[in-house]
This record gives sequence, C-alpha cells and structure tokens, in this order.
Amino acid sequence: MTVPAVEIRPGLHIGGDAPPVLLAGPCVIESPELCRRVAGTLAEICAKLGLGYVFKASFDKANRTSVTSFRGPGLERGLEILAAIRDEFGVPVVTDIHEPYQAAPVAAVVDILQIPAFLCRQTDLLVAAGETGKCVNVKKAQFLAAEDMASVVGKLRSTGNQRICLTERGTTFGYHNFVVDMRSLPTMAGLGVPVIFDGTHSVQLPGGLGSCSGGDRQFVPPLVRAAAAVGIHGLFLEIHPDPDQALCDGANSLALDQAEPLLRTVKAIHDLVRAS
Repeated sequence: MTVPAVEIRPGLHIGGDAPPVLLAGPCVIESPELCRRVAGTLAEICAKLGLGYVFKASFDKANRTSVTSFRGPGLERGLEILAAIRDEFGVPVVTDIHEPYQAAPVAAVVDILQIPAFLCRQTDLLVAAGETGKCVNVKKAQFLAAEDMASVVGKLRSTGNQRICLTERGTTFGYHNFVVDMRSLPTMAGLGVPVIFDGTHSVQLPGGLGSCSGGDRQFVPPLVRAAAAVGIHGLFLEIHPDPDQALCDGANSLALDQAEPLLRTVKAIHDLVRAS
C-alpha cells in the first residue's frame, strides 16, 4: 500500500518507502518514571530494528467508562512530562486531544496530535487540529466504515494540512466486543494517507467489566501479524511493564517484555511484503 510520505519531524516520515513507525507507550501518564522506563526501552528496541518510534501517552483520558476511573495528570502537568520525554530521549511524542482549545497548546509540545475514535467526526476538533500544521492521526470510529473516513480526511485537508494519518482500531461487533476487518487497511490507504493499525484497542472489550473496559491481550500478536501482512505504515500499541497493574486499559495492553519479539516479527513481515 504505497501512499505519499508524511513528515512527523525532520528525518522521520511515515508512509512512502519508510519502514513502519511504532506509536507506543502506556495508555495514560501514570508517572514520569513509568514514561521514562517505557520510552527508553522502546526507543532502544526500535533503533536496533531500524523502526521509527513515537512515544505515546495520554495526559487525560476523558472517555473513561466510570467517573471514578483514573484520567491522568491533566493538560499542564501532562505536557510537562511529555516535553521531558521528548527532550531526554530525542523521540517524537503523540497524545490525544478532546476539545478544540487543547489543539494549540498541545501542538506546541508534541509532534502528532491524535483524535480519539469517539471524536473523529467532530468538525471543530478536526479543524483546530489541522490548523496547527502538525501531523494529525485520527482513529477510525468503532461505528464507521473505512470508506467513511474520507469525510474526516476532507475536513483536515480543508485547513491546508496534508500531514494526516488514519488508524484502524476495530469495529463494534455486538455488545462489548470488536472485530477487525482487514479490508479497512487498504481502503483507508486508498484515501492517500498512511494507515496505522492499533493492535491493542482492537482487542478491547468496551464496558466489558461493568465499571471499566476489559480486553483480551492474547490476541494482540496474531492481529498485529495479520495487519503487517496486509500492509501497514505504522503500528499503535499500548505497552506497560505490568499490564495487570496499569491504571487504564491494562486488560488490552501488551507487556513491555513482549514488545521486542513482536516488533521483530512485524519488521520481518514488512520486509517480506515489500519485497514481493
């Protein structure tokens, strides 16, 4: 699936002839120490494998199932931590925004603005993100067909911003379950933008535990391998040293010590597909 390359920052592109880019980290900023541990480990692995790396963590999870669920440190403290990670490890960072007013201050710190799946049709949010000029990654809503993302891309392009990526994260399949339609990957690439596969949210079980979402992380590796075989430009993973103790999305997060073998496989499959 060849698409024009999108610049994340000088020297790092997604799409075109670039190797896959990993967007990964803990679901939410739990502490600076956790972020440093995950970012340092993944940056080292990706450098070894020749993959691009972008650190991901959310400063606020505004769409948690329960009002009592942990949301993160908030905008000001969260951006301080993300800026510190960016400076210390020399890696780009990506985080979610939920409201238009957040676009400008977040864009001053991060390299990619991410639009959550639930919000991918919010015109004002998309326009605000696009107007920053930063790369914008939009997750396809659980309730949308892949071809419906053409309107999302159109809203972003209306701002003059061409630095757009789309992410597949599963489609609602009855209550508390998702299914991944691999046809969505080439369909969205057909819109002329790089496509990322979210291997961890795709195994989420929304609301499956009553007061919070569940997940089935055993299916992360096979789905990631399948997506790599179809052809992707990037891979999104929520990764935690101890997923069972994670404060958000632990049930669908990949353990940190499982990252390297999975990424080696992704790289091997990517190289094979590109050579065929």
